[in-house]
Amino acid sequence: MGKINWGRVILGGLLAGLVLNVVDFVYYGMVMKQDMAAAMQALGKPPIPDSMIWVFVVWDFVMGIGLVWLYAAIRPRFGPGAKTAVIAGLALWFFIGLMSAIGEAPMGLFPARLYTIGAVVALIKIPLACVVGAYIYTEA
Repeated sequence: MGKINWGRVILGGLLAGLVLNVVDFVYYGMVMKQDMAAAMQALGKPPIPDSMIWVFVVWDFVMGIGLVWLYAAIRPRFGPGAKTAVIAGLALWFFIGLMSAIGEAPMGLFPARLYTIGAVVALIKIPLACVVGAYIYTEA
């Protein structure tokens, strides 16, 4: 088993984070912007100010690095390639995307529709980002 190539994890993770950020900008910043604002208003909260977007941008880059690290960690067992990257992406989606939606939905903070659509978008974007980030990963 080779050692993890941390330089490539960071580089691939930043690339994966870029994919996550682009999808999130389109989904949350354009497609669902009004729905999210309405959901926040229903909670008695203002829409998330643009000055706080940096938190989500950083989060996506950190998640991208975590995705590629997970890919690198399971690569010796599953082999290199897109299939392993999809497995890593699905694992992260399960524990972050699906489980958080299932855990939050019963509280009724947001409409169930937002949780459902968000989980489906994450089901696509997280494995896709992992495949893109893993494409440039090589062992040390």
